Amino acid sequence: FYLLKNLKQGGVDELILVVGYQKQAMEKFAEEYKNDFNITLVDQFEKFGEKYGTSVPIETAKEYVKNETFLAVYGDNLYSPNDVKRLIETENTNYMCVLEHDHPENYGVAEIDDQGFLKRVIEKPKEPPTNCINTGLYKFTPEIFEEVARVGVSPRGEYELTDAIQALAEKHKVKVLKLEDYWLDFGKPEDIAKVEEFLKKQK
Repeated sequence: FYLLKNLKQGGVDELILVVGYQKQAMEKFAEEYKNDFNITLVDQFEKFGEKYGTSVPIETAKEYVKNETFLAVYGDNLYSPNDVKRLIETENTNYMCVLEHDHPENYGVAEIDDQGFLKRVIEKPKEPPTNCINTGLYKFTPEIFEEVARVGVSPRGEYELTDAIQALAEKHKVKVLKLEDYWLDFGKPEDIAKVEEFLKKQK
């Protein structure tokens, strides 16, 4: 709810929620908040079966996005409305949002050239070349759909969105935007209390 609220405040007026696991809970959520958000629910399992990974939701959304530029976010991160607005207002090209972090070795690290283009993304490197981490907030042109369709299975056994982004970066087609406000990751149960505390302070 807080993620979608911040996206809406930042200027996103149409939401495509790609679901699979725990689909019924998401359907209940969408129904409960139908007056707050303009949500279209799409089931990736119906389209791609057991194909799994971060590139699959993008592939699933293709027929709904069509030829428009769009934002993509992971469901377990929180971004500020201000940074969402800044991303929307950037030029019409592909963007990855990054944040300077004290422990980049725990994340995907972005290597950036002198002109602000992404050179490469390195997953959890032992010796990070920069302290800029990938926050999972993106802006994509329809070019991304060709690349996600080409993605193969990674060593983790998943279809990785970063492989598609890397392919675009090698064509000099991905710019980098540094977040100015905040980014919170709540991918683990123990993160929930931290986010709750942060939201209380925000109020």
